[in-house]
Amino acid sequence: MLLRTLRILLKDPKFRSLLYSAALTLAVGTVFYHIVEGWRWLDSFYFSVITLATVGYGDFAPKTDLGKIFTVIYLFTGIGILLGFVNPIGEYIVDRRFQKMEKKRQEGKTSQNQTDFSGLLGKLRGKK
Repeated sequence: MLLRTLRILLKDPKFRSLLYSAALTLAVGTVFYHIVEGWRWLDSFYFSVITLATVGYGDFAPKTDLGKIFTVIYLFTGIGILLGFVNPIGEYIVDRRFQKMEKKRQEGKTSQNQTDFSGLLGKLRGKK
């Protein structure tokens, strides 16, 4: 379902720009931590993701002053970008569920009306 949602949302230019912004933000963080903190690429990417997701396991932390300052700025800008990217995905999924619920509700009314109508015919036939 998530992959189908992403495929549909990728047709929207606004969503694509949010995706590119989120990817660029993660890439900038990854490169920065690799160069400044001297971490491996995977560790740098991992730290970038858990920082922007506000998980913060604590297994990595910037040691340099420049790394700490960058992390503060990175958090304030990156969280907004990441939320801007994730929000349309959630909205789309919720909207689809509401549409399905509404469709089922409408189908339920239709089938109830048909059942009631059939029941009415049965009662009329029985009274004859």
